[in-house]
Amino acid sequence: MLRGMSELGHTALGSWSGGRHMHFGIPLEEDRLRALLRPGDGIHTVVTADVYGRGAADTLVGEAVAGLPREDYALVGAVGHDFYEGEREGAKGFPRFTDPRLRGPGDYAGYLRMATERSLERCGVDHFDLLMLHNPDRIGYSSEVVWSAMEGLRAAGLTRALGLAPGPANGFTLDVIGCLERFGPLIDWAMIILNPFEPWPGRLVLPVCREQDVRVLARVVDYGGVFHDDVPDEPDLPGQDHRAFRPAGWVDAARARLDRVRPIAERHGLTPLQLSCQWTLAQAPVASVAPTLIQEPGPHAKPVEQKRAELAAVPREVVLSAEEVAEIAGVGENAGCMALKGGTPGHDGDERADSWPVTDDLRAVARRWGIEPERDLVMRA
Repeated sequence: MLRGMSELGHTALGSWSGGRHMHFGIPLEEDRLRALLRPGDGIHTVVTADVYGRGAADTLVGEAVAGLPREDYALVGAVGHDFYEGEREGAKGFPRFTDPRLRGPGDYAGYLRMATERSLERCGVDHFDLLMLHNPDRIGYSSEVVWSAMEGLRAAGLTRALGLAPGPANGFTLDVIGCLERFGPLIDWAMIILNPFEPWPGRLVLPVCREQDVRVLARVVDYGGVFHDDVPDEPDLPGQDHRAFRPAGWVDAARARLDRVRPIAERHGLTPLQLSCQWTLAQAPVASVAPTLIQEPGPHAKPVEQKRAELAAVPREVVLSAEEVAEIAGVGENAGCMALKGGTPGHDGDERADSWPVTDDLRAVARRWGIEPERDLVMRA
């Protein structure tokens, strides 16, 4: 029988924080990053993924939780990118384990078992509280073989709960909905991008999550660091920082929106990050939020430890009124602001690991949920 923490907290730490395994801000030295990710001081949930640093993030999380009683923290893992046998394909990253070039359906279960066991070994634990299928391709969303294999990992005691983590870019709306419709009884959590300035398209999957009793772990709650309130000017972003590739002018536009909602935060004694977390937690069925903790450059940047303390102090209960939640949503409306990934009308060319056409099955999904792909899932001029 599994022992230890089972419930995720309403706030969570992500091993993509600190700039070492994902390019956000200044990379922290390992001792400082290890301390940042150590459960305690108001946050007991840590999220990692085996592909970050090709296992290095798992190892760091293992060092961060070392010596803590297993019942004192919840650990979330994610598997799906094959960096064991697959070759990295530049900015596309490693192929998904379901890539036909690597294996067929008969080998899915063996891969998932191997990847999960190795991730657990690096983390120094014998089970995850939640294991997520990380950034699946079209096969991962739709294959009974894949989800039967995921259920087999739970039956084997390697995880308490199962989840779906689409990405890494935004989109996959119809794919997530179709997956939850089909495999909802097996899936406990979904991790999606959602925050006050990025409600679209994540909000489109919330109704099916409610219907299927799937809880949501929201990421990118900081909106590229804007809600930390110290994001630098775009020319001052570090050279390889992911945020430097966003459309020009996004920082100034986001700061202007932040100033419009700042009075709501001040009314409740909240920092901007806490306001973002509160708004996101107000979106049922969001149950946990995991911002990226970024150490920005420059003399006016907040220490990343202060950002962690702000996250730890986010009230568990939503203190915003329904009117305030709606007002913030109006300020942050972003429908049509970007090209989406997954099954979308905007797909062009051959099917890729992160993009494919809207199939007849996906159009049927859209109809069931009142979504018009050519209206609701496209970038507007």
